[in-house]
Amino acid sequence: MTKNKLHAGDTKVWTIGALLKWTQEYFAAKAIDSPRLDAEVLLSHLLGKERIYLYVHFDEPLQENELVQFRGLVKKRAARIPVAYLTGQKEFMGMPFKVSEHVLVPRPETELLVEAAIERLPGDSEAVFADIGTGSGAIAVSLVKLRKNLRGVAVDISAEALAMAQKNAVLLKVADSLEFLQGDLLEPLQKEENKGRLAAIISNPPYIPLADMPALAPEVRAYEPRRALTDDADGLNFYRRLLADSKELLTENGFFACEIGINQASDVKALAQKNTWGKVEVLRDLAGIERVVILWKRK
Repeated sequence: MTKNKLHAGDTKVWTIGALLKWTQEYFAAKAIDSPRLDAEVLLSHLLGKERIYLYVHFDEPLQENELVQFRGLVKKRAARIPVAYLTGQKEFMGMPFKVSEHVLVPRPETELLVEAAIERLPGDSEAVFADIGTGSGAIAVSLVKLRKNLRGVAVDISAEALAMAQKNAVLLKVADSLEFLQGDLLEPLQKEENKGRLAAIISNPPYIPLADMPALAPEVRAYEPRRALTDDADGLNFYRRLLADSKELLTENGFFACEIGINQASDVKALAQKNTWGKVEVLRDLAGIERVVILWKRK
């Protein structure tokens, strides 16, 4: 750790390079997983610049008001508040999504679920999907942004999450392709006119077993919305409900695709068999972990 401290009344002239070095060392001492990256993201956010700007202007001094604001961000990050909540934004599928403490921070592994859905959804211009537990809208918004012919229904039980998803749809200019419904899982869709309507039902439900919650990173355990993380049971309750009720809403060639937790693939496949689903696919993420399960309505 450098001897200079980043505190109010500090008379040291802090350049961008010196500030990044100090913050990296400070975060590392606090056991932050990605100290340099976090320092760069927070400073570029504060300055309203791309990260490359920090390297090009390495010797540029910061103004006192900028240092005051940066001190506040560093303090919050050291308390393990997620960077995405401090910046209000997280990139997903190459697009910027607004986030808040009311929604999960979109994860890279969920991009596999989006990619799998894109590859399997029909090219029909009338194809409609549902995103259950939409949160920030990352899945639903990405799908209609990347496949112009699709229309989607985004469902969430949280009014705050649904408002965030709607905001992202507007910001990414796809609001006309999405409908937003508040309710518990499939409940808002269980109407006669929706039977056999959906080409796909996609979900990243709360799947962390209650017993695993204490081992989560402080950023996740203390700050992300609990009801979006766990079912307060074995982590399978939402799959039980979704797999029992999804088929009647799907077209004959439709599918259900979901993200799963580590070692949950066999349990989800067993639930699929119990509910007489057809073909089953299991996809692995870049780390080799079984991460996505796709269940087809037909054999």
